[in-house]
Amino acid sequence: MRWGILGAAKIARTELAPAMQLALGTELVALATRDPDRAAPFLALAPGVQVHASYEALLDDPTVDAVYIPLPNHLHVEWSLRAAEAGKHVLCEKPIALRAPDIDRLIAARESTGKLIAEAFMIIHHPQWHLARDLLAQGAIGRLEHVEGCFTYTNRDLANIRHSADMGGGGLRDVGVYPCIATRFATGAEPTRLRADIRTQNNVDIFARVWADFPEFTMSFYCGMMQDRRQHMLFHGQDGWIELSAAFNANVFGDCRVEWQRDGETRVQRFNAVNQYALMLENFAQSATNGTPFACPLEMSRGNQAMIDAIFDAAAA
Repeated sequence: MRWGILGAAKIARTELAPAMQLALGTELVALATRDPDRAAPFLALAPGVQVHASYEALLDDPTVDAVYIPLPNHLHVEWSLRAAEAGKHVLCEKPIALRAPDIDRLIAARESTGKLIAEAFMIIHHPQWHLARDLLAQGAIGRLEHVEGCFTYTNRDLANIRHSADMGGGGLRDVGVYPCIATRFATGAEPTRLRADIRTQNNVDIFARVWADFPEFTMSFYCGMMQDRRQHMLFHGQDGWIELSAAFNANVFGDCRVEWQRDGETRVQRFNAVNQYALMLENFAQSATNGTPFACPLEMSRGNQAMIDAIFDAAAA
């Protein structure tokens, strides 16, 4: 699959472009940016990349099969639709939309164009999360009682797009989405009631505490973007627990392991040789070309955005 990237965002430079060099059957062939300095790291990685001066020019490039979109959040729906209508498969950075109903437009475009449109939740493709889901399904910790998690990092640059309300910034949309989708993926359950406290600055959330009721268990997590970095997820059952130490930024944050305990016996499995972005790209290509079900379809993304919407609504109430 031949990829083009809309914009030279940091995540494209540090994660997705390198993963395109690792993923089987994947090639980075085009980049859209007007800034030669921002194109330089991509050209160093893949010297044959065609640099286009506009997003439209990249979408018109016949050598591009699929487009990765790491643009500011408020542009995701627009350019996902334009890319699909231009005949490209679309992998869009999260959040793919700012409100759940907007994803209905993407689902309709997926059906009408026949192109795969999906959100880039890389954790869904990581084997540590498949192990966690399997352990829960097998009853390895007995009946699940509670899930807790956190995801924080430090971004005090007020000029950064994550501090812009107009661009869909804020910690919940940036990192709070991860405890939500991780819990929903691992358990297959959806929340029935939400409570939240949100602290804002410049009209964006910089810290949030969330409490959720699911049909058979409860959940709590916090997230923020002006705190020291921290991440973990814990699934606590009647007979044991499962903990993921680098739940989201596997390897980058630290040792990537799943640890679980039952009846005083602890087991550990590590995944430090895994590149979750490369796995996501390989799975995306298989789904786009062979029709293999994608692990994170737009319907799952819509459910996650509905949870984020409900968190904002609960905090406002």
